[in-house]
Amino acid sequence: MSVERVVGLGAGAAGLDPVYERGGTGTASELPTTDMVLNIGPQHPATHGVLRLRLTLDGERILHCEPIVGYMHRGAEKLFEVRDYRQILVLANRHDWLSAFSNELGVVLAVERMMGLEVPVRAVWLRTLLAELNRILNHLMFLGSYPLELGAITPVFYAFRERETIQAVMEELSGGRMHYMFNRVGGLKEDIPLGWLERAGAASAAVRRRLPDIENLILGNEIFRARTVGIGRLSPELIAAYGVSGPIARASGVDADLRRDEPYLAYEELAQDGVLRVVTRTEGDCFARFAVLLDQVKVSLDLVDACLDRLRTMPAGPVSTRLPKILKVPEGQTYCWTENPLGINGYYLVSRGDKTPWRLKLRSASFNNISVLPEMLPNTIVADMIAILGSMFFVVGDIDK
Repeated sequence: MSVERVVGLGAGAAGLDPVYERGGTGTASELPTTDMVLNIGPQHPATHGVLRLRLTLDGERILHCEPIVGYMHRGAEKLFEVRDYRQILVLANRHDWLSAFSNELGVVLAVERMMGLEVPVRAVWLRTLLAELNRILNHLMFLGSYPLELGAITPVFYAFRERETIQAVMEELSGGRMHYMFNRVGGLKEDIPLGWLERAGAASAAVRRRLPDIENLILGNEIFRARTVGIGRLSPELIAAYGVSGPIARASGVDADLRRDEPYLAYEELAQDGVLRVVTRTEGDCFARFAVLLDQVKVSLDLVDACLDRLRTMPAGPVSTRLPKILKVPEGQTYCWTENPLGINGYYLVSRGDKTPWRLKLRSASFNNISVLPEMLPNTIVADMIAILGSMFFVVGDIDK
């Protein structure tokens, strides 16, 4: 009969176990052969927030992993139902706080589709530009934080330098550093300030010029490669089974990107011009996921520059559609999805003709991406679990909603 011992992270190492001493030479120093259940989290630096992993271990080797979520559950979908469509945007940009603009975008696109609204062309290109700037901000955060989880502190300073460069122009435009609240049903809150396109172009050029600093610092580092190459391989079959999407899926050779495959905003034209490229790798390991993220920043910088060029030649015009004071969506339903920085975000909107939605179901990227962990972690060791978990690039609020 097998016996389980449940401990918290570090309990045995700290000498807190009454039976098995730390060190020592007596019988108590012999390691037990029974499986041990170890809780990583819900508050632990490796979990990006209050995520809990319940690991069953045989020595250092993981036999089973059970992700336990819900510690940050705020009931966003139910809160959507008691707020009008303008108020929903305040909540929608917060579940993935690193992708606030993109989160807003999914909601307004769904509402505009239901209402049959045609957004001014200037707003379409500005939305595309801001969505790509937001994607760069998201990826830079993980490009800095992932090496930090593996013991390298320097890259996070480089990544935050680039984030602040982009953040400055986003804050100037919207007034917010994380939660921009700049989208509106029918367009955008307001037009850009005088000279903003030039400042945004300078920020893009500065990040492009300095991005090799991060690349050279990390990708050639032999310790980083030893911790990531060949670790945590994820097959295309598992990706399809669990609905994994975004950079994680593309790092395993899954050539899928909604910006190209089901275009929205100005992405169809950008794809036709060859500016939008879908970055893929075939290895499917931790290193490939990191490398895809870095390459996607380069693609997003190309998209930003293309949008800036188009906006510079575009005549002045409106950035929003005039709407009634009380906004009501016609009765019906629609499903709108976007290629968010972390993967596919989907909004299933059901309306009964009121000023509030009858149902607004959110499909977040992080939830599906984390759901595959029980398939990835068995037969790996605890140290590699940290590397694998960090390479899944998730936000806990995006999991729990």
